[in-house]
Amino acid sequence: MVTPAPIKSVHLTNTQRQRLEDLWFIYGNHGIWSVLCHVFPNADVPVVQLSIDETQPAKFHYEIAKRLAPLRTEGVRIIGSGNVVHYLHAYAWGQQRIEPFDWAVRFEAQVRELLSAGNHEPLINYEALGRDAMLSAPTPDHYPLLYVAAARTQGEPVIFPVERFDGGSVSMLTVKIS
Repeated sequence: MVTPAPIKSVHLTNTQRQRLEDLWFIYGNHGIWSVLCHVFPNADVPVVQLSIDETQPAKFHYEIAKRLAPLRTEGVRIIGSGNVVHYLHAYAWGQQRIEPFDWAVRFEAQVRELLSAGNHEPLINYEALGRDAMLSAPTPDHYPLLYVAAARTQGEPVIFPVERFDGGSVSMLTVKIS
């Protein structure tokens, strides 16, 4: 993975560090690169990346997003990468394009509805949403990035600019809050 990124913004990094002082650590992750190389191919924006701590509960990630939310008033974009539905054991590797699984479609629709309504508690405790949720997000390594929803201010619209499934069991749904 190579990107022509300039040296990251020291001010932005320090601001982020101050907001998350008790959580600061260094860890590698491909998640943001795989998104930003398409959105900003010239790498002409400063980037500070956070990674998921898989040992922490979903509420932990939601609280991080709430702590970062004030950065939006300073023009900082909070971007999360991941998949609402990410079940690679059911993925149709190397096959013709297939229709998404029913459980994947149902869970994605439920997430859309909850996000649009601003009802975050069921999203945080997604395991309680049943079988569709557990098949869609069997591990916490992709789903918690959805918690950038915590940065949403009341009444702010939620839109879904990209809507599609890949391999039957991975949702490529894009959520934009602005």
